[in-house]
Amino acid sequence: MSYYQRHVFFCCNQRAEGEQCCNGAGAQKMRDYAKDRVKALKLSGQGKVRINQAGCLDRCEEGPVMVIYPEAVWYTYVDQSDIDEIVNEHLANGRIVERLRI
Repeated sequence: MSYYQRHVFFCCNQRAEGEQCCNGAGAQKMRDYAKDRVKALKLSGQGKVRINQAGCLDRCEEGPVMVIYPEAVWYTYVDQSDIDEIVNEHLANGRIVERLRI
C-alpha cells in the first residue's frame, strides 16, 4: 500500500508578469485552503490524503490546476466552493467531480 491513499498537487507556478499562470489565479491561497480543510476533516496523514504544491504542471492555460493521484485526475477550480466540492466528493468519498475535471 502507498504511504498516502491520495496525493494532491496544486500547480503554484509563478510566471513572468503578464503571462498566464496558476499562482496568478490564486493557486497558493486555494492550496492553503485545501490543506486546512483536509486537516479539519481529519483526512490528512499516513494512509489518508496529502496536499502539496508543485512547480509548473504545464497546464496553466487551463488553470488554475491540480492533480490527484493515484487516479491521475486533473481539476481546475475557481473558488473555495470548488475546492470544498473536490475535498468532499473526491478526497472524502472517492467520487470524481466531473464538472471540474479537465
